[in-house]
Amino acid sequence: MNPPFDEIVAALRDYFDGLYFSDTQRLRKVFHPSAIYACATEGTLLTLRMDEYFPIVDERPAPASRGDARRDRIVSIEFAGPVTALARVECAIVPKHFIDLLTFIYVEGRWQIIAKVFHYDLNAPQLPA
Repeated sequence: MNPPFDEIVAALRDYFDGLYFSDTQRLRKVFHPSAIYACATEGTLLTLRMDEYFPIVDERPAPASRGDARRDRIVSIEFAGPVTALARVECAIVPKHFIDLLTFIYVEGRWQIIAKVFHYDLNAPQLPA
């Protein structure tokens, strides 16, 4: 048993559930209030703070409400030291498939995401057989 590893896995469950159910209360448990959200997939840098990101999540239809299949996966968790870790995960919010690099810090007695840097691909359309 590895408590820090297990604690990050538990935080990632909350992260995945927060995204799937569009539940910002759950996401607030995982993200540090000063966390950064960043993406450059569309060719320009997009950065948001949590007070900008959470309203977007609140306004979008939850994948759960549409019955979308979950595609959550922890690819890796790597520790840089006793209070810093990086998780590479994958998930989907149709039509996007995300590869997230989540930097965790251990502060205030728990692991929290301090940076979410991600890339996404659009799902390929399903062709008739």
